Amino acid sequence: MNALYTVFGLLLRSNLEIPGLTPERASSNSPDVEVHLGVSPGATEGFPGTLEELVYTSSYMADSGEPALRTWKIANGAFLRLDYYDGTQFWLGPGGTSVWVKWPANQSLEDVATYLVGPVLGLLLRLRGVPCLHASAVVFGDSSVAFAGSEGKGKSTTAAALASRGHAVISDDIVGIVEREDSFFVLPAYPYLSLWPESVTMLYGPEKKLPSFSANYDKRQLLLAENHLRFQEKQMRLGAVFLLGERVADPAAPFLEKLPAQEVLVALVANSYATNLLDKDTRAREFELFGRLATTVPIWRLRPNEDGSRIGLLCDVIHEKCHELGLTR
Repeated sequence: MNALYTVFGLLLRSNLEIPGLTPERASSNSPDVEVHLGVSPGATEGFPGTLEELVYTSSYMADSGEPALRTWKIANGAFLRLDYYDGTQFWLGPGGTSVWVKWPANQSLEDVATYLVGPVLGLLLRLRGVPCLHASAVVFGDSSVAFAGSEGKGKSTTAAALASRGHAVISDDIVGIVEREDSFFVLPAYPYLSLWPESVTMLYGPEKKLPSFSANYDKRQLLLAENHLRFQEKQMRLGAVFLLGERVADPAAPFLEKLPAQEVLVALVANSYATNLLDKDTRAREFELFGRLATTVPIWRLRPNEDGSRIGLLCDVIHEKCHELGLTR
């Protein structure tokens, strides 16, 4: 069988259904990406080991003490192979047009999908020349607003809180950006948010039960439609970026900080996604793009309170600033 999906503006065709995604109806368009689940690419077989180059080792360690991820260039860079600590392997073909994946018997297709729909597609976007922020984004009026930050800063939690106030979600964890006619646009991702159990309890109370993505992944899946929340299916102009800073005990928090232009640029680059595999020319082009974004799109640092229960006040601060920027109706 073949299943079709639209994610990040790309038409994916997969040999198996991908958990968490909603299949598209048959399309006359050629797919942008072919996904081969349970299959390795024969084109990489038989290449001598000397043509495998280790290009990235994750600093995050699994419980076993080994790196969570290693990335290799295969066949003189024609393919990338991602080796996860649990034995799951992905291959990304030239130009980001094909993905293959194999996994061990103790992993499930649901486990594989948590990699595929998240970091693997993020890396594939980079191979296709699409800059990405480590961020989540929701819609304000006719624009999208992104919340960027490292793991655990509250990107998805902030998006979920705003979604409960009626804002459509456009992307979670990875925000793909395209530049067009002197403006920047956010690509729609998928119709759910990924939340840690403590975030679910904080936002909805202990009685709220959300499904897990898989037996081996602790995050919970907030399906937007099933929870009467909205998903934005079309790309939207980027109207503002909030950089999620460290939580503070200051009673005035949450509050916003205006940053000098040079700090904004550094912060954008620091929060860009999967930069470790970019070549020198691509890095230079992306640095120029983020420079233009820094001077075109309002960017603020948002300081949350260390008391997570003040998430409502955080949303109020965001609303007030977006109103000042003319993003609300």
